[in-house]
Formats: sequence, structure tokens, C-alpha cells
Amino acid sequence: MKEKGKMKLGLSMRYLGYHMAAWRHPQVPANGSIDFQYFLRTAKKAEDAKLDMIFFADGIGIRANDDPKGSLARDSKNAELEPLTLLAAIGACTSKIGLVATASTTYNEPFHIARKYASIDHISGGRAGWNVVTSWSQQEAWNFSRDEHLGYEERYERADEFVDVVKKLWDSWEDDAFIRNKESGIFYDEAKLHIPNHKGKHFGVRGPLNSARTPQGRPIIVQAGAAEAGRELAAKSADVVYSNAPSFENAKAYYDDLKGRLSKYGRSPDELLIMPGVMPYVGRTRQEAQDKFDELQDLIDPLTGLAVLYNVLGDLSGYDLDGPVPDVGNQRVRSIAENHLATARKENLTIRQMYKRLASGNNFHLIGTATDIADEMEAWFKGGAADGFNICPATLPLGIDDFAEFVIPELRKRGLFRTEYEAGTLRGNLGLQPLVFGK
Repeated sequence: MKEKGKMKLGLSMRYLGYHMAAWRHPQVPANGSIDFQYFLRTAKKAEDAKLDMIFFADGIGIRANDDPKGSLARDSKNAELEPLTLLAAIGACTSKIGLVATASTTYNEPFHIARKYASIDHISGGRAGWNVVTSWSQQEAWNFSRDEHLGYEERYERADEFVDVVKKLWDSWEDDAFIRNKESGIFYDEAKLHIPNHKGKHFGVRGPLNSARTPQGRPIIVQAGAAEAGRELAAKSADVVYSNAPSFENAKAYYDDLKGRLSKYGRSPDELLIMPGVMPYVGRTRQEAQDKFDELQDLIDPLTGLAVLYNVLGDLSGYDLDGPVPDVGNQRVRSIAENHLATARKENLTIRQMYKRLASGNNFHLIGTATDIADEMEAWFKGGAADGFNICPATLPLGIDDFAEFVIPELRKRGLFRTEYEAGTLRGNLGLQPLVFGK
């Protein structure tokens, strides 16, 4: 069992919340995803609650097809702010909260990424984090002069080398390399400059990075891979992992597996924090919490729901939504379709009931009072399935308002979450050891 301590909490802030009908909620600004003030207000709420970080997932394209026809026009995930630009702006208007965003290793270059995140770390005083991903969608490939996206093995091979190059660039300068002595005329100590001169299969990058070493030594590296190659990348290089687990047993198995890989890379278990995603619906009573969930479920447009089913069960747009789920054949992945069809038959689900189930979000749902939600979080934390959680609210800013008002006080009452920030950097607040240059 994990020794009782303080859990780490992050807030996912992409779009208007993680429920696909969030934009239709009467208290959610439908244009929020392109409104800087909307994000800044939410970030400040997270900072007031003393959360460790905010997090922006990202994709470099609209990763959806218009199947069935008309469904894409009902999807709010087609206009948003570029996350690094957004983080830099938020960083200038906040003082403590960590700032994490996704950037792809498939359609960027290491020098770009190293420089941008180093700049955000300097702007924010040491609060930047890079979520490492590979781009997987056809739509993204089309935006970067490719007819097909890179294959799985090539993507992760490139990602592994990419991260190595970025870390070398961040280590271009020692902490005290820049003397800036006006009398002597010496701006930096030549002995403390280290040119990466990287030459590998995918990249040739001489360097050095035209940025001083950052306040954290280097920005935090975050990763979210669940497959084998992603787990290895996380074990080798990540400081934080965002996981997606549907149950305690699944989360515990993932936690043990990933922590067990660290020794291969000369790392100890406390050098990597694992934070499963959770979508809380909290109310003063369980019924109030359930009502919040049900309200959003009822806002799912039928075409939006059918688009979710299209990817797993095929085109069901010609069938009665309140009739049984049919097997139309020719599904993209037959084994997945068969699993869902078996569930529909066993539980006698209609098409509407099935799309509501699948459309409610991929993250682990917690519906109940603050006590209910804190009980579950504490069980995962103390049971060795999580070092903290990535909170993925169904709606924003309502989700952070509820979590801060109800759940945070309950966690603090149990001694599970901080009352004040411990440090000025994200690395320090996460409880990670300071970086020593060259190690």
C-alpha cells in the first residue's frame, strides 16, 4: 500500500469540457474554445484551488469524418486556440499553476519544440510541461503534405529519437553559463556550452539551443501512451503519465507495469508520477449528481451519437433510434463491433441508449457526492493505482467550480491534498527532485 501523502491533481481544459454535448449546456459559452478570457478564468480557478497543473490536449487537424452526413457540423471540436500560444498567454497572467500542452513528434521538428517550451518555462518562471504524442490520424497527415500517416513503429521510433534530441537541446547550456559581465565583455562561459551535434536515423541537429537553461532545468515531460512503445517511452523519459483506466484493477495493473519498467533506465519509482483521467459529476446528493450527468446525455444530438456508433458499428442512420441495435456488417474492426453488439443484446439496448453510453466520454466516470468521489480517489491513491488524477470535467467552467467547491475540501479534510503550493516551479510542486546538469 502507498504511504499516505498528498495526491497530485491536474485539470484538462481542452474545448468546453470532455462531454461531447458540453457546448450545448445552457451555462457553457458556446464560443469559449476561441476565447482567451474563458480559458484564463478557468486557469485562475484551478490555481485558486491549488491544482498542480492545467493541461491542453491537441490535434493538428479536425480528426473526424462527416459520417453520417451532417454529423460533423454538430461537433464543437473544430475551432480552437493553438495551445502553446495559449499557454504563454496564461503563463503571463498566473503565478503558480503548471502549464502543460501537447505537441506532436510526427509533424514538428525537435528544435522548434525545444525552443518553444523553453520560452514558456522562462515566461512562467518554471511551470512548463510538454505532453509528448505521435500523430495518428489521416486528417493530420493531409495537413502536412502526406497521403498516409506514418506507421505505428516508425512514429514511435521517431518519437523516441525526437525526445532525446529535445533533451540534448535543453542541456545546451549549464545553469550558470551566462555571465553577462559588462566590464569584461564576456557574455557566456565557453566551457559551459555543450553543442548537441546529434546525428541519428530521423534527425540531424547540431544546436545549441538559442535559449538559456530553463528555471526547471528543463520543462516537465508528460506522456500518455498505453501501448507497448508508449510505455517504454514513458519509462525512459517521462516525469508524468496521463493514463486512461476504466477500473481500479486496470489502473493498478498499468501502474505496476510502468513503475516496474523504470529500473531498466536507471530510474526509481518516485521519478515518474502516474495520473489517471477521471470525469467527475458531483452534487450535494447522489441524485443531483446523476441529474447533471443525465442533463448532458439528453443534449447529445442524434447525428452526433450516430457518428460515434459509425466508427464501431457502421452506419445506423437509417434505423429507428429507439429500436434494437442492428448488425449491419462490414464494420472496420469486427471484433470490437461484436463486443458492442453482444452488450446491446444482453442489456436489450436501443440505438439511442447505445450511443449515449459510448458518447459520454472515454475517461473513468465518478458520479456522486464529494464523499463518494473522494472515497474512490483515495482508494486508487492509497491502493497504489495512482499518484494523482487528471481531472477531465464534463463541462467547463462548471466542472472546476463543482470540484473546487465540493471535492477539494473533502480531500483536504482527509489530508490528501495541499492547502498551499510548496514551490514556485511545476517540478517542485509535483515533488520531483531538482535536475542536476549532466544527469
